[in-house]
Amino acid sequence: MTKHASTGFEHDLLLRIVKLLNVTMITIPFALCWFLYYAQRTEAPFYAKGNYLIIALFVVLYTVFGRVYDAFLMSMQRIAEVVYEQFLAAAVSDFVMYIVIWLLTKHLPNILPGVVALGGQVLLSTVWATYAHKWYFAVFPPQTTAVIYDGRQGIERLIGQYGLDKKYDVQLAISAEDCIANLAILDGMETVFMSGIHSHDRNIILKYCIDKGINVFVIPRIGDTIMSGAHHMHMFHLPMLRVRRYNPQPEYLFVKRVLDVVISLFALVILSPIFLITAIAIKVTDHGPVFYKQTRLTKDGKEFDILKFRSMRVDAEKDGIARLSSGEHDDRITPVGRVIRACRIDELPQLLNILKGDLSIVGPRPERPEIAAQYCAEMPEFALRLQAKAGLTGYAQVYGKYNTAPYDKLTMDLMYIAHPSIIEDLKIMLATVKILFVPESTEGVAEGTTTAMDEQNNDLVHL
Repeated sequence: MTKHASTGFEHDLLLRIVKLLNVTMITIPFALCWFLYYAQRTEAPFYAKGNYLIIALFVVLYTVFGRVYDAFLMSMQRIAEVVYEQFLAAAVSDFVMYIVIWLLTKHLPNILPGVVALGGQVLLSTVWATYAHKWYFAVFPPQTTAVIYDGRQGIERLIGQYGLDKKYDVQLAISAEDCIANLAILDGMETVFMSGIHSHDRNIILKYCIDKGINVFVIPRIGDTIMSGAHHMHMFHLPMLRVRRYNPQPEYLFVKRVLDVVISLFALVILSPIFLITAIAIKVTDHGPVFYKQTRLTKDGKEFDILKFRSMRVDAEKDGIARLSSGEHDDRITPVGRVIRACRIDELPQLLNILKGDLSIVGPRPERPEIAAQYCAEMPEFALRLQAKAGLTGYAQVYGKYNTAPYDKLTMDLMYIAHPSIIEDLKIMLATVKILFVPESTEGVAEGTTTAMDEQNNDLVHL
C-alpha cells in the first residue's frame, strides 16, 4: 500500500467515526423526546424493540437527508454552513417522524416537545461542527496542491475565497502545456485541480496523477459531461460506450409527470394564503398587474408564457431590450419585489405552468428566447439544454448561483440530463430548500451584462 493510499484510508476512517459521532449526538434529543413524551402517548405503546425501531428510523432519515444537504462536509465548508445544513437535515427528519408519531397516536400530537428537541439538535450540531472543524485541521495539515489550467484560470483564488486554503495549500499554478512538458513537477503533490483542459492533455496528466496516487479534481468540459451519460456495453467483443440524445425511459417520464401534478396541486393548496397576501401587497403598492408573463423556452425550443408575481416596475423593459437582473441593487425592483424575490415567492405562480405541462418541477431553468439566442451565437452548445423539459428548480439552481456563468450552468444542466432519475429529481427537490435563504443564490449579474460572453469573461468569480 502506498503512502497516499494509507493516508487516504486513515483519513476516511477517522472522518467516518467523527460523522458517526454527529449522527449519535443529533439522535439523542429526538430519543429523549420520544422516550420521555411521545412513546407514552401512542395508541398501543411499544415494547423495547419497537422503541428502538423508531430511533433507528430517525437515524436513517437524518443520515439520508444529511447527505442530500451535504451536512457532514466539515472539511469543505464553514462552520455556519455545516450547522445550517444539519439544521435542515434534522428539521426534515423531525417533521417526517412527527407524521409517523401522528399516525401512531391517532391524533395530532403536541409539537412543542419536538421543537425543544430541534433546539437541542441545533445546539449539539453547533458544538460538533466547531470542534470537528478544529480537530480536522489540527490532525490533517493542508494538502500540497497544484492547479493546472488551460482556457480558464482562477481556481487558486477561489480556494481562498471559499475558505478552503486550510485544506489545500496551492504551491503550483501552471498551464497544461508546461505541465505536460515536465510531468515530474507534480511529484510530491497530494491534490491536483484541472480547469478547462482539453481531453488529450487532461488524459495525459490524469493518468500520471493516478499512477502517483494523487487526488484529482476536474472541472469538466461539455464533451466530458455528455460522455458521462454514456451506456456501457459490449460489441464486436470490444468495450463500447453508446452516446445518444436525451431519451429517458417512458416509465420515468410517467412517474415524473405524476409527481409534477401531485406536488404542484398540493403546494397550491398549502400556499394559497401566501398567494393571496402577495397579490394584495403588489396591487396595493403600485396598482399595477399582480402577475407578470414572459416568453420562455422549454423542450425542443418550444415557447411558452411563464407566470410570476411581478417584482419589477411595470416599465422595467420599456425599451424592449431583455436584461438580466443585476441583483438587489437593480432599481427596477419594487419594495414588495425585493421581499418576494428574497423568499422566492415570485416564482410560486409557476406551479400553474407545471400543472399545464409547460414546466416540470425539476429540469433546466427556462431561458428567454432573446438571451438564449445571444448565448447560442457565442456558445452553440447552449441549445443542448433544450433536450429536456424546463423546470421550476434544477441542478444548476441548487448547486450554482443566479450569476453563475452560462457555460457552467450548461455543464450542470447537461450533468442532470445525462442521468435521468426519479431519485435525482427528489434529491434536487429536497436540496432546493437549502438555497431558499442563501443570498448568494440570487446574486445578480454585473450591471449591463446581456450576453453570454460578458458573463463568461468573469471566470474568476463564477468557476
